[in-house]
Order: sequence, then structure tokens, then C-alpha cells
Amino acid sequence: MELSRFVIEASEAESMAEKAGLTVTELLPSLVGSAQNLARPPISKYYVGTVGLGSSGRIFLGVNLEFPGLPLHQSVHAEQFLITNLSLNAETHLRYLAVSAAPCGHCRQFFQEIRDAPDIKVLITSNPDQDFRPLLEFLPNRFGPDDLLDKETPLLLEPRSNGLSIVNAMNSQKVNTTCNGVCACDRDSLKYEALEAANKSHAPYSGCPSGVALMDSKGKVYRGSYMESAAHNPSLGPVQAALVAYIVGGGGGYEDIVGAVLVEKEEGVVKQEHTARLLLNVISPKCEFRVFYCCSSSKKPY
Repeated sequence: MELSRFVIEASEAESMAEKAGLTVTELLPSLVGSAQNLARPPISKYYVGTVGLGSSGRIFLGVNLEFPGLPLHQSVHAEQFLITNLSLNAETHLRYLAVSAAPCGHCRQFFQEIRDAPDIKVLITSNPDQDFRPLLEFLPNRFGPDDLLDKETPLLLEPRSNGLSIVNAMNSQKVNTTCNGVCACDRDSLKYEALEAANKSHAPYSGCPSGVALMDSKGKVYRGSYMESAAHNPSLGPVQAALVAYIVGGGGGYEDIVGAVLVEKEEGVVKQEHTARLLLNVISPKCEFRVFYCCSSSKKPY
């Protein structure tokens, strides 16, 4: 079954399943091949696809992304893409997922940021004899938010507002001065889109939320929020999250990205600016990149 989009509404998912003589859960593995075809792995040529079912009944696709000219750890795993896709679409929980290959340790750990993660059911389509199994079986002795956070702290996918506001906008850092058609009103719009992304950022371990907003050559905006992992290394940067939004939103080549804004804390112990600059300079050298700093009006966890 071929698909070219990354979100299937609940009513359509039910209709597709009924036509195939399946339940919606049974439909998921049949969509994994379509997800793989949407992956962008120019380095490894190893296409990974994953398909998840949210608590709303919607189906979400995830794929792996690789960026030539950058370190491999800048890549986006298919499962990270999937979770970002859920977050972008305000889906609060993941119930089932089918994936083309066994999730690596990196992704098994990243899933732990979702509440009740051990109960998520996973099916690996490369093993035809396997049925859905709880994530707990893939990571039985887990380390995660329960070890570091109190029970009231919102976890990944849960609603949050970090209470951030822009400070001293005159001190924004302009990185790329290439003339590419981004006007002053566009820059102002991007700044507040990036602030909104930072306000939705899951950063309870460092207290350094951040967000990125991208603009393509047609003026369409895509935003992404930084997402931390209790194990630190599996954390997903805000540029990668925004690139997921770009692809989910129908974006084509990365060279079509002409403007970008990062919002983060100026004195944060975790900073995204240098990594964001490196990534954007490689994938879209003409992209105008600016940084704005923010501060928090509340002391609640990020």
C-alpha cells in the first residue's frame, strides 16, 4: 500500500482497515513498506520505516534521515521521526508501532520519555513470525524519567508551556548574510514561531529548552522543539525536529529552506547555536540563520 504523507486521520485509517479486512492495529505492518520509501538515508542506503497508532486513532509514519557532510550522530532515527511527528500533531500517546527493523538501543531509550512507555506494543516486520510485544521486553531494566523527575513533570508528548519570552531582541546573532528573499516581517514571524517551539520543548534534565523555525522559498514555516532524553545522547536537536516538520509538511530538497531562527537561553548549560549553524550551513548554505535569546517567567520544569 503506497502512501506519500505522514499522517492518516482516524476515520481514514478505519476505512483503509475495513477495505483490507483488517483491524486498524493489523493494518500498521502493511504500511511499513510505504514508510521506508519515504526515508532519506543517502549515506547508509538503509531505509527504515515505522508506523505508529496514537490514542486518537490516527496513524503516523516515521523514517530515518541522514545528512552527507555531517557526523553520523546528526542523523534522525525513524523512531525519533515518528515521535516528533506525533508531537507536531498534538498526539499525546503512542499505543502501537510496527517497524521495519528492530529498534536500536538509542531508540529504545528515547521511547522512555513517553509516559507508560513499557506498555507500548512493538512489531518488527522483518520477523514474519513475530506479533506485537510490549516495549518492556525490548528494554527490561530501563532507565528513564522516573529515575530523575518528579511525577508532576510533563513528559514527552504531554501538553506544556515553558513560560518563555524573548529578551533583548537587538542582540540577536545573524549568522548568514546571503540575500535570499527573507524580508524583515518574515524574520519577525520566524522569531515568534521559534519561541512557540521553545515553549513546547521537552528539556527537564538541562533546563535549557529551545526551538527552531524554518522558512522555505514559498514562505511556509515549519517549527521544531528540542527534546531531551534522560540518557542525554538520544536527545533530538531542534533543527532536526524542524526538519521532520519540513518533511511531514511536504518539503522537498533542503536547499529550499531560506530562513531559520533559533530561540534558546543565552546562558544555558546546553546550547544549540553552533550545532544548528553547522547543520544548516551544510544542507542549505544560503539559508539566513538568526539566534534570539529567551528567559523564563516561571520556575516549573521544562
